[in-house]
Amino acid sequence: MGKIAVIFTGGTIAMKEDPKLKGAIPHLKGKDLLENLPLKENVLEIETIEFGNYPSPHLTVKHLEDLREIVEKNLERSEIEGVVITHGTDTLEETAYFLELTTNSEKPVVITGAMKNSSETGYDGPANLIDALTTASSKKSQKRGVLVVLNGEIHSARDVTKTHTSSLDTFKSPETGPLGYVDSGNVYFYRNIEKRQYIPSKKLEPRVSLLKVVFGMDDKLIKFLAENGEKGIVIEGTGRGNVPPKVAKGIEYAISKGIAVVLVSRCPMGRVYPSYAYEGGGAHLKSLGVIFGGNLSGQKARVKLMVALAYTSDLSKIKDFFEED
Repeated sequence: MGKIAVIFTGGTIAMKEDPKLKGAIPHLKGKDLLENLPLKENVLEIETIEFGNYPSPHLTVKHLEDLREIVEKNLERSEIEGVVITHGTDTLEETAYFLELTTNSEKPVVITGAMKNSSETGYDGPANLIDALTTASSKKSQKRGVLVVLNGEIHSARDVTKTHTSSLDTFKSPETGPLGYVDSGNVYFYRNIEKRQYIPSKKLEPRVSLLKVVFGMDDKLIKFLAENGEKGIVIEGTGRGNVPPKVAKGIEYAISKGIAVVLVSRCPMGRVYPSYAYEGGGAHLKSLGVIFGGNLSGQKARVKLMVALAYTSDLSKIKDFFEED
């Protein structure tokens, strides 16, 4: 019988409808969620940690740093076999990826949530929480990094993203597919992570912004950020990683100020690559010193740049962090 630490942070899984406000609000505590689970006795020992009851858009840099510290301390305890975190789905993938980059344990860390609140028909919270506990307590889950478990699927924190605003089947890994599944209390893995990346940082640099490129865009936003203390900028370019000429001018200006600029694509799948040499094309941006972010989404590239900048100001080392992935 193993012990699992369950950290409750809030989210839809802990909400119910408020008739006066005509919408869902935080309500349930961790003990409330666990009391309603049909867990078999003498199978699993659970230790609960009430981190808070936050809608995930309310989480701050400080919240994530504090959560990472709690996760790490519990992973270091010999009696703990794994950690489960309940979380709002809106920013779940960002928290998961932050923990993936900054924790380095063979023990599983599993994040779950719910798409329906406890007042709705088809409330998926209990099933997702049971699947997360099942995954965290399985020996098969060791050495696989931070996992995201919802709707019976197990995903890697690096690859998973929320793809639909309301569907129970929202969390997908578009290019790679899930790592495995939970079925009738059993955990099945069908592929593994080739390698994990670890950046030994406990912090996030908060002054990092994300900008999405559209046609006709100019450089005013980039220049504003560059002139007001931003440390890093992630650019979601078009296609393979291309931007309008005026945006390229802004990027050049930001780099001249010593700001780390990372390029990803606004496309949901595929890598950025220096294919085009016209002004604003990927090859031109690379010659300016732009760091290429592979196939990371904009939000995950931002998390990675925040972690990297909290660890070092050496742009060549930061470039290595992105290119080694």
